[in-house]
Amino acid sequence: MNTNDTIAAICTGTGGAIAVIRISGAAAGEIGNRVWHGRHPLERSRARLMMLGTAQFAGRGGDLALAVYMPGPNSYTGEDIVEIQCHGGNLTAGKVLEATLKAGARMAAPGEFTYRAFINGKMDLTQAEAVADIINAGSNMALLLAERQNAGILGRRLGALRQQLIGILAESESRLDFTEEDLDWTPGEETATALRAIHHELQLILASRQEGAVLRNGIRVVIAGRPNAGKSSLLNWLLGFDRAIVTAIPGTTRDTLEETAHLRGIPVHLTDTAGLREADNLIENLGIDRSRKSLSCAEVVLWVLDASSVPEAEVSEMHRRRPDTTPTIAIWNKLDLIVPDHPLPETNLPTVGISVVQQTGMTDLLDE
Repeated sequence: MNTNDTIAAICTGTGGAIAVIRISGAAAGEIGNRVWHGRHPLERSRARLMMLGTAQFAGRGGDLALAVYMPGPNSYTGEDIVEIQCHGGNLTAGKVLEATLKAGARMAAPGEFTYRAFINGKMDLTQAEAVADIINAGSNMALLLAERQNAGILGRRLGALRQQLIGILAESESRLDFTEEDLDWTPGEETATALRAIHHELQLILASRQEGAVLRNGIRVVIAGRPNAGKSSLLNWLLGFDRAIVTAIPGTTRDTLEETAHLRGIPVHLTDTAGLREADNLIENLGIDRSRKSLSCAEVVLWVLDASSVPEAEVSEMHRRRPDTTPTIAIWNKLDLIVPDHPLPETNLPTVGISVVQQTGMTDLLDE
């Protein structure tokens, strides 16, 4: 990627009251002064002072705008930066950006400001990755994780392990080069212990990768079970609003319904499926086929069992139809319709008893 050009781009989303046009590179100050005019020019003597002036459009006219000059290396990219704050909206910001490009800047590629920050030593790769995660965070937990990584927590952790490995490698090479010298080498068992500790720490970091992926991308959860077990009612409760039609007629849900909720700070992509049974209705059978496809893609299955029906038949149906390799939670629903403390069959799966109607057991379900 060419790092010699001075680049520019609109750095804010469209539709806001203010738009920010960022210019970064050796000619940022010169280009900024061609586009923006105020009582004083953008220069080092007035670095980091927000000044009022006018941003000229590529054609006629201009917009009242603020501008600030941030000389490198003490800037986001490590280069000279000028930021112009004009009124928001596609037209105004687009005209200021067009004037900036005509003044000598090149349009920045996606992520190029952060790329330059990386190659100029302003951040490491873990922090550069965290910038994208902050922008795309879909939950508070994902944002917190990205902010911690952007603060350098992961980078410092890996950097410390790297320094230890470099030390061990340097001594190993010295042993090979000076085999006959009686030098003060680290005992072999001590080196082996250090390597085992480093290996353990790296395994912990690797194990946290899956948790990070879940917080960033969410998890696919499919609600399945026989017709009229309460799947759609459970979906509505998890979402906090009535998304699915609920009736006492078995087979009401003929298609899959997909929505996203945040449960305990984790983005969860919920899919409500048509009840699984043998059906003669063509439309219902199409819905059942889609249910099977959804189950094959699930990362977690919530299998809803009707406690008021024939419990043994419910369990048998679940074990026959559920994916064997997908983590599954068995949910006994409609506990309000049976005798309290009535024994239910074992399922050999994590099991929770609930009543969606009375909203009991829901905390236990979320815990599970």
